[in-house]
Amino acid sequence: MSLLVKMSSFSFSSILLLLLPLLLPALFSTFGAEAQPLFNPTKVVNYSVSAIYIFGDSTVDSGNNDYIATPFKSNFPPYGQDFPNHIPTGRFTNGRLATDFIASYVGVKDFVPPYLDETLGLEDLMTGVSFASAGSGFDPLTAQITSVIKMSKQLEYFKEYKTRLEEAIGKERTENLIQKSVAIISAGTNDFVFNYLAVPIRRQGYSLEDYQQFLMQNLREFIQGLWEQGVRKIAVVGLPPMGCLPVVITFNSQASAQGGCVESYSAVARDYNLKLQAELAFMQMSVAFYGGRIMYADIYQPITDMIQDYKRFGFEEWRSGCCGTGLMEASFMCNPNSLVCSDVSKYLFWDSVHPTERAYYYIFSSLYNTIDHLVRD
Repeated sequence: MSLLVKMSSFSFSSILLLLLPLLLPALFSTFGAEAQPLFNPTKVVNYSVSAIYIFGDSTVDSGNNDYIATPFKSNFPPYGQDFPNHIPTGRFTNGRLATDFIASYVGVKDFVPPYLDETLGLEDLMTGVSFASAGSGFDPLTAQITSVIKMSKQLEYFKEYKTRLEEAIGKERTENLIQKSVAIISAGTNDFVFNYLAVPIRRQGYSLEDYQQFLMQNLREFIQGLWEQGVRKIAVVGLPPMGCLPVVITFNSQASAQGGCVESYSAVARDYNLKLQAELAFMQMSVAFYGGRIMYADIYQPITDMIQDYKRFGFEEWRSGCCGTGLMEASFMCNPNSLVCSDVSKYLFWDSVHPTERAYYYIFSSLYNTIDHLVRD
């Protein structure tokens, strides 16, 4: 069955200067004690979720970039300082991701491992893995710029994964497992922040409106691909308030001086999210008869709430991250030589782009109703 029935004038040159050490190689290529869990989601016992599959970017990459040739990695300290045993797994935060909390909540597993980890056993594969790659996006050029795994390749890996399961447990059992699984897709921020609004290539051929539709078309095709492989429950995460990312604030002198967010970026995110919600609602109508669920997961509002009322959430700082200055560091720029804040629980952001484990937990908590509706029998 087919699911597919069909800036502002802000200057981005300063952000591009920051990214040049990362982008130029890709552009010119072939194109102590165990840490105790701080947050423990209550497991749902009435749902029969068999596995969880994750696709997207650094917000949900649990370590796939560890296994590819890219500078966009985080498998070194201080990343992972609050993960069990203080292990830097390749997650772009100090501890767990929102998807780890979701997996625990639905009773599948406590940590979603990366698919490219060749040491994974059958049980880990059967209960779900992450195919996500930090730096990726719905635009193939985004992943090409950063030398990471394209969304189309993530889908290929899922097909490969399915074949591996069929060989191990049989075709019928594999089909039943995937049919009872949940898929989460989280991407899009890189397409705007580090591609369309920073690199002029796409702006020469697409208006902002056209580019949003281009991303939406690629998302439709991706969801179609998952559906054809038997996935029936899919959540798509919207964009965050991109103008509030510390790295974006840092390289906008006016916003930095005023201590606020870059409204032009956040406006793009809001507009995209509205279009995304309408698209997903239409797709849901197409699959409802067949028992499918395709849902929108909002992270814009919970992050905005944490910023606007940060003290109520126990934070003291949201304009900068905990690692280094917190203004521009991410990936290899946040490294073992970086200074780290004394109390990460007071920070909304871990580095200049990614939330802390505490913030991810609040984001997860805000999605209870969405998750419950998605996975209910």
